[in-house]
Order: sequence, then structure tokens, then C-alpha cells
Amino acid sequence: MAATTDTKPFAPFEWMLASRYLRARRKEGFVSVIAAVSFLGIMLGVATLIIVMAVMNGFRKDLFSKILGLNGHVVVYKIGAPFNDYPDITKAVSTAKGVERAIPLIEGQVMVSSTVQALGAAVRGIGEEDLKHLKLVADNIRFGTLDGFDQSGGLAIGTRLANMLRISVGDPITIISPRGAATPFGTAPRSKTYPVTTIFELGMSEYDKTMIFMPLGEAQRYFSKPNEVDILEVVISDPEDVDNAARSIRTVAGPTINVTDWRQRNETFFTVLEVERNVMFIILSLIVLVAALNIISGLMMLVKDKGRDIAVLRTMGASKGSVMRIFLITGASIGIVGTIAGLIIGVVFCANIEEIRQFVAWAAGTKVFDPNVYYLTRLPADINPVETGSIVLMALVLSVLATIYPSWRASRLDPVEALRYE
Repeated sequence: MAATTDTKPFAPFEWMLASRYLRARRKEGFVSVIAAVSFLGIMLGVATLIIVMAVMNGFRKDLFSKILGLNGHVVVYKIGAPFNDYPDITKAVSTAKGVERAIPLIEGQVMVSSTVQALGAAVRGIGEEDLKHLKLVADNIRFGTLDGFDQSGGLAIGTRLANMLRISVGDPITIISPRGAATPFGTAPRSKTYPVTTIFELGMSEYDKTMIFMPLGEAQRYFSKPNEVDILEVVISDPEDVDNAARSIRTVAGPTINVTDWRQRNETFFTVLEVERNVMFIILSLIVLVAALNIISGLMMLVKDKGRDIAVLRTMGASKGSVMRIFLITGASIGIVGTIAGLIIGVVFCANIEEIRQFVAWAAGTKVFDPNVYYLTRLPADINPVETGSIVLMALVLSVLATIYPSWRASRLDPVEALRYE
């Protein structure tokens, strides 16, 4: 008997048979249902992973840009002494390597009131030129202007705070600080009325409802800190290189100052986001794993159902490798096509996520992604190509691995045993 020669791997007849097995006939309908479920599982798993990771990335990126867009990357302050030599320190820090700008600030907690409401707020005393260099504020002015801010004697407040106080540009508001003048009866609260000259919207609800900007000179008078500030906020060119910038600032500013950076000030917040992001990736990856297990079960049933066909193929000269590749193509096709479909759905969903959110909110008649809870006013999505590629690669590898054992079982089927009872 002449020895059979193995056909060329992935020959046309192998693809033809695999495609026929994917199009199950009526009596094999249950097998086709399992294949369809496996396809949907892979597709939805990949799409869900891409969407969730993009939203997590977008949420972190937007919060990062809002927090660092309003706050400096490095904070310079003094301990145990008034910060009254800030003009010299500001000039020295501005010459440090990597520093773009040093901003003198006065900070204070106050109560702000209008004729209808009283709320807590955070006041920042800042110069007009420095405020205009905060692009997050300067580029998001909704009413009024920052021109002449130093001479206006007025305040810049967020849209949410203005709405809660029910005021607009030109209306007066009263600022009350508990740390006022000392009297024989104790410390008297300090109160003063200012006009609102500017209303901004930063897109982060926490800032828009609590932040008030006051001219630096007026803040020094109001908080009784003549010729001094509380801190210097330093903006650097590369926030990720903050360690080198901090060392350079310490060198030029001298031993009388101390510094902290944005990572130290927001360490807990960003650590929680990173942990949540990693846990979500692990949990949602199980969807893809379950879909891959469905491919195994579907192929095992297909192999059992096609036992007679496999036996005929073997007796006609098909090698074990050919049989294995036929079922490998069948199972892998489900995973590969499902992964590609999931990738397309995920990318399209992320590109239109804000419109989808608004539609869902309209259809459900409720708030989706409430800014009072999630800080941001819109649902962000930022697709990371490397991360998305790793998700697609993981799904493809799982899909191919899931087909190996059923395909191997098909190739090991004994033709004599398969045809004995036919």
C-alpha cells in the first residue's frame, strides 16, 4: 500500500471544508447556535474591554488635565515663617531647569453668600497675568472678561457656583472669613462685598462650584497678609519629570523653602484610579475567556457530529494534520472574526460615546454619568493604541488556543471505529 503524503498546510480544500462546517445544516442547528454564541461572546467581550478601558483612560486623562491645569505641578512654601520674600523666590524659581512659570498665590476657605444662598468656597488670590496663563480658566470664560482683573476689585467664579447663588456678572456677593480682626471678645469674622466680574466653566463640577479667584493685592488685604503669599505654584514643561524639576527648584530657592509635587498631593486619588483600572481589566477579561471556552465546547460537539465525515476523509487519504487544520480553521475563524467585529464596535462606540450617553439619558429619562458624582461634565473616552492592541492580541491568542485540543481530538479519531456502526 502506497504511503499517503501530507498535503500542503492550509490547502484550499481545508478552507472549503472549514467554511462548510461553519454553515451548519438544519439538523446541526444546535452546533451553529453554539458557534453563534461563541462569536457573540468574543465580540462583546472585546468591545466591552476596549470601551471600559478607554473610558477609564479618558477619565484619568481628563481629571489629570483639569487638576494640573488649575494647580501647579510643584508647590513651593515656607514652614514657620511668613512668605514675604516671594518676589525674589519667584524670580529664582523661574530660572530653574524645566520651569515655565511660578505663580504666587494666597489661599483661604470662606463662606460666600448672595441674597438667596450661602455656600462654602475656596478663594485663590492671584495676579491677572498669572490667571490669564492658566489656560484652563482663560480659555473657558463664559461671561465677563479677565481684562483689568487686578484693577476691577471683583471676583471670578465658576458657573455652578453662580447658578447656586443665582447671580450673574455685575451682581454683588459677600465673602465671609472666620479669621478676622482680634477683639477683646475674640476673633471677629471678616466680611466684605465684591462684584462678580467673570464667570468661567472648567468642566469639572468640584471646581466650578467651589473656586473663586480674587486679585492678589485684594486677597492680601482681605486676609491681612500684606506683602506676603501662602505658596508658589510652579508649572513645569514635563509633569512626568517632576523629580528633576523639584531638585532644581530646591537648589535655586535655597534652604528656607520646602516643595511638594502633584504626585504627592494627589497620590491616593490616582492610585485608586490605577487599581480600579487594573481590576476592571482582569474582571472583563473573563468575558473573553468564557467565550473562548464556548469555542471549545462548540468544536467538541462539532467533532463528535462529524465523526463519519472525518473517517471518510481519512480513508480518502487526508492526513491527521489536514483534519486538525480543518477544525483549527473552523474554531479560529469564530474567534478572529468576533475579535475584529468587537474591535470595530468598541472603536465606533468610543468615538460617539458622548452622543450615546445623551441618547441613553434622554431615553431613560434620568442622568447618566452625573457630574456631581463623577466630577466631569462629559463622559470621556481615550483609546490607547497599545492597550487596544494587547486586548485584540489576547482575544486572538485565546481563540486559537481554544481550538487546539478539539482539533487534536478530531485528528486522533480512528476511521475504523467511526465507520464500524455506520
